[in-house]
Amino acid sequence: MLRKITTILFVTFLFAGQMAFSQNVIFPEVVLKNVPTDIQVQSEVELEYLILNGDTLNLNKTGDNYVMNVVLENDNIQFENTNIQFEKPLVIPGWLSLLPPLIAIILALIFKEVLSSLFLGIFIGAATIGFYGGGVSGIFAAFFTVLDHYILDALLDPGHASVILFSVIIGSIVAIISKNGGMQGVVNRLIKFATNRKSGMLTAYFLGLAIFFDDYANTLVVGNTMRPITDKLKISREKLAYIVDSTAAPIAAVAFITTWIGAELTYISDGISKIEMQQGVVIAESAYGIFINSLAYSFYPVFTLFFVFFLLYKQRDFGPMYKAEVKTIKEGITADTVTNRELEEFNPVKNAKIKAYNAIIPIFIVISGTFLGLLVTGISASNTELLAAGIDLSNGTWAAIGTEGGDSVGFFRKLGIVIGNADSYVALLWSSMAGLAAAIVMTVSQRIMSLKEAMDAMIVGINTMMPAVVILILAWSLAGVTESLSTAEYLKAFFGSDFSHVWVIPALTFVLSAFIAFSTGSSWSTMALMYPLVIPLSFAVAAGDPNFSEMAILYNTIASVLAGSVLGDHCSPISDTTILSSLATSCDHIQHVRTQMPYALSVGAVALFIGVIPTAFGVPSLVAFGVGIVLLYLIVHFVGKKV
Repeated sequence: MLRKITTILFVTFLFAGQMAFSQNVIFPEVVLKNVPTDIQVQSEVELEYLILNGDTLNLNKTGDNYVMNVVLENDNIQFENTNIQFEKPLVIPGWLSLLPPLIAIILALIFKEVLSSLFLGIFIGAATIGFYGGGVSGIFAAFFTVLDHYILDALLDPGHASVILFSVIIGSIVAIISKNGGMQGVVNRLIKFATNRKSGMLTAYFLGLAIFFDDYANTLVVGNTMRPITDKLKISREKLAYIVDSTAAPIAAVAFITTWIGAELTYISDGISKIEMQQGVVIAESAYGIFINSLAYSFYPVFTLFFVFFLLYKQRDFGPMYKAEVKTIKEGITADTVTNRELEEFNPVKNAKIKAYNAIIPIFIVISGTFLGLLVTGISASNTELLAAGIDLSNGTWAAIGTEGGDSVGFFRKLGIVIGNADSYVALLWSSMAGLAAAIVMTVSQRIMSLKEAMDAMIVGINTMMPAVVILILAWSLAGVTESLSTAEYLKAFFGSDFSHVWVIPALTFVLSAFIAFSTGSSWSTMALMYPLVIPLSFAVAAGDPNFSEMAILYNTIASVLAGSVLGDHCSPISDTTILSSLATSCDHIQHVRTQMPYALSVGAVALFIGVIPTAFGVPSLVAFGVGIVLLYLIVHFVGKKV
């Protein structure tokens, strides 16, 4: 009997010990003082709440773990259950999280030198964390942390590495097709259409619209292809960079089938699930259907495309862009305006055959290969999802796509799902590698260059990309610092109390998304932060006011996140897409930002006051689009000066 009692007590204490140590609270490295922060909780047993510093905090189940929202006034952290395991975070004032990106942006704009500005921004962030973690000695250690933590992490990210590889491979292709005479052949053909400055700009514009499915591919292909033509026509590098930057992201943001779709549909679907859970309603519309309906409120991307066209068609400019254009017309493309000096080595070799197909075929392989790669990776991912969901695949993966709800969907809806599930980085790498191989084979087989000379040309192409790649790496590193410091969360909390009136929600969403994208240099992180916040909020607030349509406000708010993110990216000197535009066109990066920003802000203001706010009050979006487009035309006509 005594043995049984002993065994029972032992098992009871063992189970209690496991219960006691089965809970683990995972704080981020840095928590901002008095800023609501989502904290992950791991537990082997079911939990409803935890008691922290005397406050009862509810837990929400997310996957296998829980999430609780915490507000800390200091680094005093005491759980009622003393057996909970956690590592104490650094608790710092929220305003400090704004310093790294703001310092980097201000210094870059003042001194017109971006490398040192980005490095100092990263150092300020690392030093802030180092000081709160280790005092004065932490500031000195932060100098090395910039390299061994933030820059190294940026390089180890697979997506970042893919962009670097894609960029340098595109540079290699451009170098080879330039030296084998293919690019000159393309120039000779396009020059028939681009006979003057106006037609040259419009050619670049329509090429930008044609490559709609990926903004990276769009930027690098159009920029590198059109640069020799625009140089001959005395179109400034700043103008070409603006055309490339302001067609790539805007067209990718509103096209039905792009590499952006996957992330957007995921965020929208998760937001709809929260609405249904919190409001007790059922939204029959699919995430893709909601995205399509939100395009009626995508004012900034659409207005940007019209604004660029008006500038080019009217041949008018204003602000720094006007000065850049006038200078280029008078002086041409001088050495000072060329970022990469190696471009002088891109002249065709003596044995070059000035044949356009030597460039068209590799470029076509890159463009078509990217789309094909998106289909292959998208169908593969869709197949995996359908198998996991238990969907019948007897008729093939394509036939089963979109049938999860029991209904069949149309061709373009299926295509949208496939592209949304695709791995765009893999597709870009496949296509660029295939294009490079084609360029080398065509060059060597025609005996234009030997294999060694083709390899040398490839290295020259890689070298031309290095300055901008370094800027990209530093920009990503700065984004890592802002993530560590929860910069975006601070901005969200700072503006969060203003979400009070229904009509304010889309407008404030647009402004806040633009500011976060400007400060962090990433539209993707902005969308990841804003969508979970504003989708449930917009529906809940609008549902409580009979004067507003909750679905209309929801569409407007969803569109405002995307539009604001693109606007912030266009204005930010630390944005990867802005940097890529400078890279592809060999434009001085700070000059690109300075000349583009007045245009982006002008369109952004029209989008906000003519589009976002009036439609929140119920003005039909078609009316807002009509008035906004007319206003943009008048701005170009009356404010712009004839170049």
